[in-house]
Amino acid sequence: MAKLSAERETPKRGTPKAGAPKRGAPRGRPEPRGAGPVLTVRRWLLRALWAALAFAVLLIVLFKFVNPPTTPYMFSERLRLGHVDQRWTPISKIAPVMARSVVAAEDANFCEHWGFDMAAIRAAAEAGAHRGGSTISQQVVKNVFLWQGHSWVRKALEAALTPMVELIWGKRRILEIYLNVAELDEGGFGVAAGAARYFRAEPDRITAQQAALLAVMLPDPKGRDAAHPTSYLRQRAAEVEDGAATIRIDGRAKCFED
Repeated sequence: MAKLSAERETPKRGTPKAGAPKRGAPRGRPEPRGAGPVLTVRRWLLRALWAALAFAVLLIVLFKFVNPPTTPYMFSERLRLGHVDQRWTPISKIAPVMARSVVAAEDANFCEHWGFDMAAIRAAAEAGAHRGGSTISQQVVKNVFLWQGHSWVRKALEAALTPMVELIWGKRRILEIYLNVAELDEGGFGVAAGAARYFRAEPDRITAQQAALLAVMLPDPKGRDAAHPTSYLRQRAAEVEDGAATIRIDGRAKCFED
């Protein structure tokens, strides 16, 4: 009887002792009270972010072949002004000097970088707020997919989308879209609108001087007038005209010219 009682009291092999945690039970600290809703919100935010990025990638692929019908900024200006002036023009129907002038004015190393000009970014950081370091590729991403302003959220999204745009669109398509969505006057977007408003010219008839004057509108299209330039704008346009000729000679226009 004593032997039988001892056998009953001895636990079987593999049986957990009383009070010991069961095998497979999660270890570690229990979730703090109230963490459930916080984790749920985080999960939904992450899902929303991934969904937004997936939608952006879909649009990037689509706009490789289809012209963007509008942009967030163009849409907001249409609401504010009642209308905007934009006429899509293929890059093959735009005077080549116009494309070279925009590159000379905004992003002279456009053909040499992969979306970010690190030398220009360093120079902009050293100069503070008085100088911008965005490439044409970054400006296209901002104009077509994002909003205006200088928030870190927008900058982060811009940094994420720019390499995709470079990879999928290529330089010529990036520049074509930029030439059609960049603001050149209040309510006027694209080279066709700018050439018509300032010079009553068609995009394929723009002269080198006119192209340079349009290109210097880009940093401040609402505050500048290509038809009546100040002495500073004339000087800046002359520099851009020389720069456009230079990048044609030294090969820095090869990535977007036929």
